Amino acid sequence: MSFPSDIEAALGKLVGLLWGPPLVTLLVGGGLFFLLYSRGLPYRHFGQSVRLLFTRADSRDPGQLSHFQALSTALSGTLGMGNISGVALAIAMGGPGAIFWMWVSALLGVATKFYTCTLAVMYRGQDSEGEWQGGPMYVIREGLGRRWRPLAYFFAVAGLLGTMPIFQVNQLVQVLRDTLAIPAGLTTADQHLSFDFTVGVVIAALMLMVSTGRLPRLGKVTSWLVPSMVGGYLLLTGYVLLNHLAEIPSALALIVSDAFSGNAVAGGALGTVIITGIRRAAFSNEAGIGTEAMAHGAARTREPVREGLVAMLGPVIDTLIVCTCTALVILISGVWQEGNHDGVTLTATAFGQLFPTGGAGILAVLVSLLSLSTVFTFWYYGSKCLGFLIGARYQHLYIWFYLLLIVAGAVASLQLVVNLIDSMYALMAIPTITAALLLAPKVNAAARRYFAAGSPSSVPDA
Repeated sequence: MSFPSDIEAALGKLVGLLWGPPLVTLLVGGGLFFLLYSRGLPYRHFGQSVRLLFTRADSRDPGQLSHFQALSTALSGTLGMGNISGVALAIAMGGPGAIFWMWVSALLGVATKFYTCTLAVMYRGQDSEGEWQGGPMYVIREGLGRRWRPLAYFFAVAGLLGTMPIFQVNQLVQVLRDTLAIPAGLTTADQHLSFDFTVGVVIAALMLMVSTGRLPRLGKVTSWLVPSMVGGYLLLTGYVLLNHLAEIPSALALIVSDAFSGNAVAGGALGTVIITGIRRAAFSNEAGIGTEAMAHGAARTREPVREGLVAMLGPVIDTLIVCTCTALVILISGVWQEGNHDGVTLTATAFGQLFPTGGAGILAVLVSLLSLSTVFTFWYYGSKCLGFLIGARYQHLYIWFYLLLIVAGAVASLQLVVNLIDSMYALMAIPTITAALLLAPKVNAAARRYFAAGSPSSVPDA
């Protein structure tokens, strides 16, 4: 075996160990606990969540992003490959039934995000340069005290590795290669290393341009890029699905029936379907993983509950809407049964079959922009984790390591990349959910005060 193959095999075993019943119980059980403990409070205030996106923040409040920019930044880290390539991987690995368990995870993720992102503002802490920051590491340090600090460092290390851009870049290069470069004769299916490397270098150059503006520029970029690209993707999938309306009910029925039978999975293991769905949902909407808390922790507000209400829209937009559209296109096309496509290529093939005139090309453009927004956001997450570990004055150095990761992701194998990211996401979830469970009473107390005051978020801040 070669050295990369040895690493891939070792990571595969680690993923199997980490994503077992204990972690699935922590994520799903944690979400169920938050749902019951809050008495369904987040679900009763979706209207207010939407209104908050368009309220004007008080410039005197701490934070760097508006509510809309914070949600856009958080969504830019989840929308994209998690919804397009991640859904394809879920169906390929766990069958159509995995989508059902993605739905379950997303519904519970609404409550999870309300708690984790409320805490991200409630327990913001100052970094070594005096800048206010949010995220699970600061929640643990400020909310749980000194004896829990090793857990904060544990999250920062896992977050530093888990927010590497290698999956997004890997799948972006793959879709550009398969849908544009190979048909145009720019490269071949067997000899594409030079093309992959060149695209990786171009993406790295774009990343360097965005990074010079730091978080404010990132917030501005994602605030227009994410809504426009999601809208474009939904228009594309909407057109395809409208032309196949009669087939949607059977596709939905297949998702539900297979969720409890596992017939589409090799060996028919129901547990495989459930774990695959939960794992891919975690990658899709990141509820309970902790990365989204870092974006919402930077929101310009003094009211933690307000940001928690905004954050809980994420799983609805991300998984229940966008992922479902992707899944329906793949299932209706039937290409998932062929077994000779992997990752984003499966999604592109499905669109190419149902939308033969330019469908795969349009998808490639949309995927490229969504993937780039994720790459930009993950740099911010990783630099915050590094700043927590070694000091904020040195976190700017992360960009050079990040640029190398972008190029590495462009030429790495898909399975190695997926195993690495899945492992780190599992490790990130442990401190994030643990801290949220321990501090849940603080969130409930803050929510009671907030709504007893007459829901001040229903009017603009200033």
